[in-house]
Amino acid sequence: MMSKKRVLGITGGIATGKSTALQIFAELGAKVLSADDIARQVVAPGEPALNEITERFGKELLTSDGHLDRPALAKKIFADPHARHDLDLITHPRIISAIDEQIKAFRTDPAAEGVLAVEIPLLIECSMESMVDKVILIAAEQETQVHRLTSRSGLSRDEALMAIAAQMPMDRKIRHADRVIWNDSDVESLRGSIEGIWREIFLLLEE
Repeated sequence: MMSKKRVLGITGGIATGKSTALQIFAELGAKVLSADDIARQVVAPGEPALNEITERFGKELLTSDGHLDRPALAKKIFADPHARHDLDLITHPRIISAIDEQIKAFRTDPAAEGVLAVEIPLLIECSMESMVDKVILIAAEQETQVHRLTSRSGLSRDEALMAIAAQMPMDRKIRHADRVIWNDSDVESLRGSIEGIWREIFLLLEE
């Protein structure tokens, strides 16, 4: 008898639609977890990671109420690979550990059934594939990513291309994915693709 629960890792590049995909999985009935939400918890006031970040990058990155000014930090590391690497060393181990704990809690909870969908942007880069049952890659053509970044984030085309180039190329991500969903159209098209995967998963769970 197959286990009555599945953990899906939702990943992809910048501006490919990962968060929208996670929302659709939630609407279909999945339990959901976001690495970005965990990242915010990791750098909350009083957490060791926040102290390490301010020691490395300066206390001017704190807001008046003691929280991390994430946009200011993003600007600081945007074009500096060494700074980004230092930040990753501080935050990634803590984020990975927290995600692992929550996935294990879902797997070992006798009352838990169904699907846990976890949005992890750096799932492949951080070699976290073994934590999940299936890797679902939300992909998009580069021009789609550029359009979304310039439209929603106010980046210039050059800045958008720089942000995309700083990530693992999409073709390399595809090699690690169990399923690839191309998200270059509208939300309803994305929803249709996800609903197809959802039906497949529940056929497996019912076997």
